Amino acid sequence: IMYFSTFLFALVTLAAAMIARAAVILSRDTAVGFAIRAAQMAHWLATTDANLTFIGARPPNPLSPRSAQSTYLIYCTNRAGNVCGGSCTVYNGGAQCIYTPSTECLWATQDVGFCDKKECNGDCSSLSLCGTYLDSGFCYTPGTKSIVTSPL
Repeated sequence: IMYFSTFLFALVTLAAAMIARAAVILSRDTAVGFAIRAAQMAHWLATTDANLTFIGARPPNPLSPRSAQSTYLIYCTNRAGNVCGGSCTVYNGGAQCIYTPSTECLWATQDVGFCDKKECNGDCSSLSLCGTYLDSGFCYTPGTKSIVTSPL
């Protein structure tokens, strides 16, 4: 009986640790996670030497209310070592498929999908499954031709 209670205690402890880890991973998509990612984006925009083009409203004041319906997305044409740069476009908007030829890396405040063909089809993946992270949280996405944003 003593071995059974020790085993049961270990099993419950392991389960609690796994649940706590999952909660930490999922929290990046909460309002707090969004605020941190928005602050990272604002810092990157203020310090980059990339050529920037804005589509939609400029990034918000970090103290203003945020919309869960809006995604801020930065996608760029060059990767130099571990840095994303070159010509970058900053998108602010809702769910949409964006044609993004020559995209090599991207960053977003919410999960987005990226595809190797125009019109968000072909071989696609998502930012949350990024295989190679670059500096400032960018994801290396060579061959990207379109990006799909979603308010979810």
